[in-house]
Amino acid sequence: MVNLTLTVLGIVSPVFLLAAIGFAWVKLGFEYRIQFVTQLAMTLSVPCLIFTSLMQTRIEPAALTALLMASMAGYGILTVTTWGLVRFAGLDLRTFLAPMIFGNTGNLGLPLALFAFGPEGLSYAVVVFAVMAIWSFTFGIWTVAGAGSFGKVLREPLVAGTLLGALFLWQGWETPEFITNTLQLLGQLAIPLMLITLGVAVARLQPGGIGRAIWLSLAKLTICVAIGWAVGRAFGLEPVAFGVLVLQIATPVAVTSYLLAEKYGADSQDVAGLVVVSTLMSVAALPVLLGFLL
Repeated sequence: MVNLTLTVLGIVSPVFLLAAIGFAWVKLGFEYRIQFVTQLAMTLSVPCLIFTSLMQTRIEPAALTALLMASMAGYGILTVTTWGLVRFAGLDLRTFLAPMIFGNTGNLGLPLALFAFGPEGLSYAVVVFAVMAIWSFTFGIWTVAGAGSFGKVLREPLVAGTLLGALFLWQGWETPEFITNTLQLLGQLAIPLMLITLGVAVARLQPGGIGRAIWLSLAKLTICVAIGWAVGRAFGLEPVAFGVLVLQIATPVAVTSYLLAEKYGADSQDVAGLVVVSTLMSVAALPVLLGFLL
């Protein structure tokens, strides 16, 4: 039990310490251009990380396909379930539905999957991340703004990196060594950048509706873990893929949900409250969850 606790702490500590660095950076008054860093990460570093992770994985394509189908089913069930919850609670769908569906699978999920399950886990995690990103850029934007664009999804570098990486994996191709080394260096920027940026974003949020945010965050965590667990078992995923699916779906509310609410006129302060509370809740919840998954 002690060894398991130390293992879990060793996995989650770097994640939250890097986020704490970003939080402290802002509180100390230092400049941090979050828009530039986010664009750099999502346009260049994360696509390189995803591409090289998939290209170099030795996971059977059938296993990746099973996880892809499970991820699609999981997010489909989660969408219907949270829609029912938001409607039953009498809350504004434009404000609360997207945060209840979309977790922080990029900034938080990818690093945790890497630290917990190694390169194999990261390869699985990018599949779940890609499914979430496509659903977010289509249904998520439509929910908040009344419009979504599948063409925009196809132009996103992270989606292109995922599709290209899947093609290389399927065909067994490899880029020349000097290109691979360059892409890996660029990809290594992604995880520390995303975690520090997460801390910066949380530090700058002005949360609202804390009482409501607490019960919604707890409901989201419970529903997501239950759905991830049930879907993973239903699809017969092997242990690492199962653990990654549950972990990714259970991540706290994504900062991008706040950005969408701010951009399209939903109640961004209520969403900010969900981001802050669910992220703080995950500091305690995710280590416990990892203890069951490892």
